[in-house]
Amino acid sequence: MSKIVLTEKKRMLIFVNVVISCIACSMLATALSTALPPIVRDMNISVTTGQWLTSGYSLMMAITMPLTAFLVNRFPTKRLYCTAIMIFSIGLVICAVAPSFPLMMTGRLLQAAGNGMLTSMAQVITLTIFPAEKRGTAMGWYGMSVGAAPIIAPTIAGIMVDLVGWRMIFIASLVIMIIAFIYAIIVFEDVLDNVKKKFDVISFVMSALAFGGVTLGIGNIGSCGFTDIQVILPLIIGIIGSGLFVYRQLHMDEPFLELRTLSNKDYAVSVIGSMLLYFIMMGSSIVLPLYAQQTLGLSATISALMMLPGSALSAVISPYAGKIYDKIGIRSLFISGSVGLTISNALMIFINADMSVWIAAVINIVRNVSITCLMMPLVTWGASTVEKELTAHATALLTSLRTIAGAIGSAVFVAIMTMVADNSLEKYGANASMHGVNMTFLAMTITGIILILLALLGTSRKSEVKKV
Repeated sequence: MSKIVLTEKKRMLIFVNVVISCIACSMLATALSTALPPIVRDMNISVTTGQWLTSGYSLMMAITMPLTAFLVNRFPTKRLYCTAIMIFSIGLVICAVAPSFPLMMTGRLLQAAGNGMLTSMAQVITLTIFPAEKRGTAMGWYGMSVGAAPIIAPTIAGIMVDLVGWRMIFIASLVIMIIAFIYAIIVFEDVLDNVKKKFDVISFVMSALAFGGVTLGIGNIGSCGFTDIQVILPLIIGIIGSGLFVYRQLHMDEPFLELRTLSNKDYAVSVIGSMLLYFIMMGSSIVLPLYAQQTLGLSATISALMMLPGSALSAVISPYAGKIYDKIGIRSLFISGSVGLTISNALMIFINADMSVWIAAVINIVRNVSITCLMMPLVTWGASTVEKELTAHATALLTSLRTIAGAIGSAVFVAIMTMVADNSLEKYGANASMHGVNMTFLAMTITGIILILLALLGTSRKSEVKKV
């Protein structure tokens, strides 16, 4: 723990800077879901290729997050934080001017690397600079910023797309990050202690191959088919990489990422639950705007307004999710949130192209509220069940795995929607696209049922008792 003494004013200035930069970063994780159709059109690429702007972003974040656990202990806080903002900002500049998809993808990967560093550092910094009696409140507000921002982002992005074009999403974020960078130079301090620790390059490469291989293989299913070499080869590399990574971590005195935390049942359930949640959430965040814009032929603004009520309500209740968890425990919250999420997906199976888009908007309210009630409580519960000295590893592992699950969800559900629509064109004609959307939500519903079973079987009445 750092010995630096901060005044109350200095502490709040640092915290405000952390929140501002994390809001800007978190919004970019999902903002392109609404902007994807016009980007696909302008770049002359397929939807399956375009969704990598979101799933590739999530993949890069998950690779970066475990790395940050090493970086924060090795380099001065202020220098590392400013470097992360610079990396993110360079990615924004590239995307704002990119004339082609490969260049834009490069910009997105740089944004993801910066975001992964900033998000991981933010939690460690917040827990370090605040005294024990104020950490809960501080983490609650931090949770609101990183939890609500990705949900609201598609709505804001949709309006911007219609008013000023999709490139303005990156320009607006760049302005915020420049302000955050100048702010950080002025107010930040080196609040974390540094120790000389050897970087395990082999483990890092193994983790990149594991995460990258699996996500790339699954992401290629939509455009290549299940038996294509572009699917099979990356999956083989990913599976082998995963096995080698796990073996190496379990046989190291100081592992790159402590996987033994998964032997804790409650923590393992929280990880699996978070992964299933992100798997559904990131997939539906892309499918819903595609349903509104491509299937119904509506504008990006209408698509954004469809998602606005749910986003707004989610933002309102997000700061209170932790308090609800403290009062009723994880079991009731886990079950009710999973049921609500599954019902919202099931209802989308029965919508058709003749129905008003506002029916989907009402269903989306249930979806967003359910997601908000699950997201932070699952993380809080999982972190509270492991030893204090393993909290950093546990948080990094959970965050990385759920981010990877989100990337896979985006790829899988877009692939399902595309393949079902293509294969049912002869039977359904003009309604093939709508049939693809319905079947995609059927797949999400099945995943939601698994989440409900996990909540019922993976938690006990003891989980209702508040963790101290």
